[in-house]
Amino acid sequence: MYFNLYKAKGYLLIFIMQSSHLIEVKGLSSLLTLKDFFKRNKWYYFFGIIWLLIVDILQLVVPEILRSFTDQLRNNSLDLNSIKRYGLYILLVGIGIGVFRFLWRICIIGASRRLEYELRNRLFSHLLKLSTNYFTRNKTGDLMAHATNDINAVRMAMSMGIVMLTDAVFMSVIAIIMMITTTGLKLTLLTLIPLPFLVITMAWAGKTIGDRFKAVQEAFSKLTDTVQENFSGIRVIKSFVQERQELEKFNESNQLLFDKNMSLVKVYGMFLPFVQFVSAISFLIVIGYGGSLVINGSISLGDFIAFHAYLQLLVWPMLAMGWVINVIQRGTASMKRINKILEETPEITDAPNTIRPSFINGSIIFNNVSFMYPHSSSYALKDFSISLAAGKSLGVIGKTGSGKTTIATLLLRLYDLEEGEIQIDGINISKLPLDYLRQNIGYVDQDSFLFSTTIADNIGFALDKYTTEEIIAAANLAQVHDNILQFPKGYDTFVGERGVTLSGGQKQRVSIARALVKQPKILVLDDSLSAVDTDTEERILSALKSDMKDRTSIIVAHRISTIQSCDEIIVLEEGQIVERGTHEVLIGMNGVYNDIYQKQLLEEKIQKE
Repeated sequence: MYFNLYKAKGYLLIFIMQSSHLIEVKGLSSLLTLKDFFKRNKWYYFFGIIWLLIVDILQLVVPEILRSFTDQLRNNSLDLNSIKRYGLYILLVGIGIGVFRFLWRICIIGASRRLEYELRNRLFSHLLKLSTNYFTRNKTGDLMAHATNDINAVRMAMSMGIVMLTDAVFMSVIAIIMMITTTGLKLTLLTLIPLPFLVITMAWAGKTIGDRFKAVQEAFSKLTDTVQENFSGIRVIKSFVQERQELEKFNESNQLLFDKNMSLVKVYGMFLPFVQFVSAISFLIVIGYGGSLVINGSISLGDFIAFHAYLQLLVWPMLAMGWVINVIQRGTASMKRINKILEETPEITDAPNTIRPSFINGSIIFNNVSFMYPHSSSYALKDFSISLAAGKSLGVIGKTGSGKTTIATLLLRLYDLEEGEIQIDGINISKLPLDYLRQNIGYVDQDSFLFSTTIADNIGFALDKYTTEEIIAAANLAQVHDNILQFPKGYDTFVGERGVTLSGGQKQRVSIARALVKQPKILVLDDSLSAVDTDTEERILSALKSDMKDRTSIIVAHRISTIQSCDEIIVLEEGQIVERGTHEVLIGMNGVYNDIYQKQLLEEKIQKE
């Protein structure tokens, strides 16, 4: 082959530097988040690019074979053996291209698949570390879009983006050098006259494609969120006959995604035909001026054929550069969105010097706690103080919004305090490791969320490994064992998404069993008996009373029957304790508690009649 490799490397370096501006290398800074991955997988990319360059070199051999074949054919020096030899050359080149193309695909595309796997794991792991407040500010559908479409766009940038960039740069430089070597500088320069127009178009298209793809991803996030919310609330939608209205909302989100995609397609759809038009002008110049050089004898017919073949090889890099801009702009736009999540820091973290006691007794103290939720102007708890000895039970009652659930939320450190402190066994909970704190608290919230798996797996969720005996024992305490046995598959019954196949009372009792199976030193029931009848409630509380002798319990409820046997009961109003004492003491006060009690007695009497 008639070109200097050292000279080619110099041209290649210059072309890479020029191309870097076209695809806005500044945007590639978002990919620096992946530098550790690239360090670990650098050899896959290195050898993948080597195999790719070998494929490109083999493709450049074909025009040389055609030139030699054409010149021998014109000079009548071609015989049968020569034809066989040229055929064998082309066959060997084809086999080589196939083998090395397979190798670069295994290396580069294989590495990009590992990137996709690791990045998705990293994103999901980071999301699990973020505090509860983050998920109240961000929609589920948007986060799902990050874990699907955005990661896929990054993978494409780090696989086909790299392949096309390498292909485009190398093939362009070498093809141009070979064109100069084959026919001379003048014809080559004339052929490349249209290229500056292509460069200007690339610079414009790169920025526009990046901005419009970002808008597409945001529209996709909105659509995903709409779909997820509708599927989760399908029972409510059907109960209120809102299918048509929800379909209209979906159509709006779907139309927005369609419009954003069409906006992107228009730019990209205009760019590719323009590249083809530019290449057509170049071919026109070759046919006109190059043909005259053949007629004048300045170049041979073989040289003309080879030059034409090199120009055809140059067309692909011109088209590929358009793909490079598209793919890399998409990848960098998506990586920016992912980085925005990865840069989020958990609001709730372990203190620098945590204390991990060998065991927890379970005494709890709320000392002058005042707390308001983010973006709220009113206190959920105000000057709240309570002391609960280990093994004792506390009942909490009050109107909706009085701060009952906030007690459990703060005890679990789902939010941090700015006023007052909470202690367990005399240690401020901010000094306890988060995992240690939460492992020792059995919490049953009022939503009774269940995972889409078996009943046994839901009950044993908190344990790395569980035995059948442990699951059954917890289910018996929660008074749900007999109900479970009525299902055809018993404990192996799949409960469906969010436990949709179970009744409200069954979900609450399975949730209680899930909290009990890990045998916590502190049990918090946050209005988790509201969906069961009074007889079942009484059996559950009776079973819990014997099981929780050495455990501290906080029971939040709306029904007095749920908490009347607690060692102490507090009544909350607007985040403050207005009454406290035992059931009998509170009845004797003839205050808020007694009013609630009398109303509930009247309701029970009416229901019996």
